[in-house]
Amino acid sequence: MSFETNKDVLDWYERQERALTPEFMSSIPWNKVKDTRFDEKFVPVLFYMRDVETLTDMYHRELQRTPTGKDPHISKFMERWGVEEITHGEMMNRFLNELGYETDEKWQTQVRNAVTKAYQANAYMLTTLTNLIGKKFTATHMTFGAIHEMEAAQGYRRLKSLTDHPVLNPILDAIIKEESAHNQFYWSVAKLELNKNKTARRIARFVTEHFWAPVGQGSLAKRRTEYLCATLFSGGEGIETIDTKVTQRVRQLPGFDDITKITEVIGSMAETSNVSFEAALP
Repeated sequence: MSFETNKDVLDWYERQERALTPEFMSSIPWNKVKDTRFDEKFVPVLFYMRDVETLTDMYHRELQRTPTGKDPHISKFMERWGVEEITHGEMMNRFLNELGYETDEKWQTQVRNAVTKAYQANAYMLTTLTNLIGKKFTATHMTFGAIHEMEAAQGYRRLKSLTDHPVLNPILDAIIKEESAHNQFYWSVAKLELNKNKTARRIARFVTEHFWAPVGQGSLAKRRTEYLCATLFSGGEGIETIDTKVTQRVRQLPGFDDITKITEVIGSMAETSNVSFEAALP
């Protein structure tokens, strides 16, 4: 797929139909969730995914305060992106409820309130820095977004492969389809923005090498990130998935042809984490 402008990418994205339609969601046989055994070790993974998706509106607000968020095409994308990601979180929460892990009706507010002041302070400083740099930072934002969406999609794929739950499988398929569309938008805009300017490429590469972390880390506790990486990506097959489906895809972006950061970080967490089940819960 090749695009010449951000508008072209947005036009493509808006032609993509939603997978998690009201009709699809009403057809989910929630009453059958407990009919199939679900390994308890994946419960913290479900909570992690739920919380990351729920915090999308926070990331959205942060970006709106920057030149990136004020780009009309990116802004329009993010309006739909935010709605879809929140729905993903709601699906994870409902599945947890049906497994027997009851959550408060204000669980979304609780997730948002649990974000540390340190993260909020760092986000404020990053927004200030972004505004000083201006539009050249858009390439960095879009590169991070692409990496995170690829991580998320592969996380859902690994979860599906490892749990193979008949009720969860079609839900994950629908989420993966929407995450893939998000990734295509971020990746395509990142490529366009990186191609525009050598300085933008240098900034994006520097920030990725020095400040990138797996999606959710920072807003959520690092121990929870480590548990997810160890549960989904430990072993040769898991690391290979990250390397071939994420890192090698990122290498196709201008200025990123030899990057190894993503595989190294997730691989290290996957192979060295010893976080307990209890510590990984929210």
